Amino acid sequence: MINNNIYEKFVIELYNSKFITLEDFVLNKKRIFGRAKINPPSNSEILEIYNHLVDKKIIERNKLFEKYCKKHKIRTLSGVSVISILTEEAPCPGNCAFCPSEKDMPKSYLPNEPAVMRAIKCNFDAYKQVVARLSALKHTGHDTSKNEIIIMGGTWSYLNKKYQEKYILNVFKGLNFDINKLKFIPLLIQEKLSKNNIKKIQIEQKINEKANNRCVGLTLETRPDYINEEELKRMRLFGCTRIEIGVQSTFDDVLNLNRRGHNIEKTIEATRLMKDAGFKICYHMMPNLPGSNLDKDYKMFYDLYNDQNFKPDMLKIYPCVVVKSTDIYKWYQEKKYIPYTDEELINLLIKIKSITPYWVRINRLVRDIPSTSIVAGNKIPNLREIVNKKMHEEGLCCNCIRCREIKDKEIDINNIEMFIEKYNASSGVEYFISFEDSDRKNILSFLRLRIPSNYFSHKEHFIHELNDCTIIREIHTYGIVSSVGEKESDDKSQHHGLGKKLIQEAERITKEEYNIKKIAVISGIGVREYYKKNGFKQIDTYMIKDLH
Repeated sequence: MINNNIYEKFVIELYNSKFITLEDFVLNKKRIFGRAKINPPSNSEILEIYNHLVDKKIIERNKLFEKYCKKHKIRTLSGVSVISILTEEAPCPGNCAFCPSEKDMPKSYLPNEPAVMRAIKCNFDAYKQVVARLSALKHTGHDTSKNEIIIMGGTWSYLNKKYQEKYILNVFKGLNFDINKLKFIPLLIQEKLSKNNIKKIQIEQKINEKANNRCVGLTLETRPDYINEEELKRMRLFGCTRIEIGVQSTFDDVLNLNRRGHNIEKTIEATRLMKDAGFKICYHMMPNLPGSNLDKDYKMFYDLYNDQNFKPDMLKIYPCVVVKSTDIYKWYQEKKYIPYTDEELINLLIKIKSITPYWVRINRLVRDIPSTSIVAGNKIPNLREIVNKKMHEEGLCCNCIRCREIKDKEIDINNIEMFIEKYNASSGVEYFISFEDSDRKNILSFLRLRIPSNYFSHKEHFIHELNDCTIIREIHTYGIVSSVGEKESDDKSQHHGLGKKLIQEAERITKEEYNIKKIAVISGIGVREYYKKNGFKQIDTYMIKDLH
């Protein structure tokens, strides 16, 4: 905290200065503080003073001023604030040759990874981690009304069930910490009286539906061989909307050599169950594993995109690296395993990105392992940037969703079109419905609709409330985060009713093409109010609309 009184008049002068571009803002800042012969405060400190002046009604809120003060603005340009937290050290059912094993760390994580370092400071406490991340995001000028919680730390499904329940409860308590508790006194009394953690979670979730910091998505990490019908139902009780599973390879011989502990059939079955329950699916894939090669790795991704047994919505590509606390470190020393060169890896990733379909999002191309911990393998931290630059030089492009997000580009709403991609996946049918510009270089909004496998097999759905339903697995609008309840603005892609139009198209497909009378949504807790306004009702853990 800096002394506001010293700097207030200079921040007011900066606020009143003429700035249209970021360059104008930076020059004005240097001029104003340089003239006063004092060191300029950081942008986050300027934001702190600015918010104080707004609260005192000395100045009015200015979105452009906030935008130019914002630090790491990329963090909220995907439409939500992402909060990644870790569970504590716990036993793991796997014994993978490539996986680090560090003392007091969750399996596969290193103590010098950024997210892990933040978790250590909070003693891996879920409540403290959430509050700390919310505070950091707010301090650097980010809106935190819409938050996606990503819970990392190995195999969630293997953790003690009581620990799971307490952890999730503290996640929602962390999100709800700064709301007006008095409004929810009856609910809080119920929570204190209840000895059932699931009931307590449901109470906190009810609060979060109208909280200042809402959970619009919750992600859990697990293994394919720990996915079953009962586990998915339990994940829904926690509010989970996305599952990240460690697939690593689509070849059983590679999985066996690396002691993964499951075969590819487990991945195929888990994928079908997760999609039928409406979850979004992110595969973790590891090219460059011992036993694989460049041709095999390329075929692996070709199969992911084209074989109906796979077709994940998202990918995290983590090229295998050698760290000391792994078995492959010994293999590397004995020259039984030699990682790809940088050039080989870059060219492989270019080939993979070049065939990525429009409906896949490549979330990551490299894991945040500091190069000081890597003995061999990729040490390039900005690998994605280098791959994209080389693709551009070669006249190639990646069609993945992340590469095409609108971010903070200006929008010509008259130059957007609806695109519909239909594809078979996991014994069902998927529709990827999107609003994009006419050349499909920029995507503004999309919806994933599933016709579940039980519709074609004429069987009962394993989740009773999803019988006779199509399922909206995801709706996402990209651009700068818009606060909950904020009025429409011409420069924010989140405010053109695109989501509503996508829902209407999904309803049309459901009724006209399949004669199905209900449509369900796997809704994040903090999005339930939005779906209620669009005619959906909460039935157990899903939002469902009758289309009669």
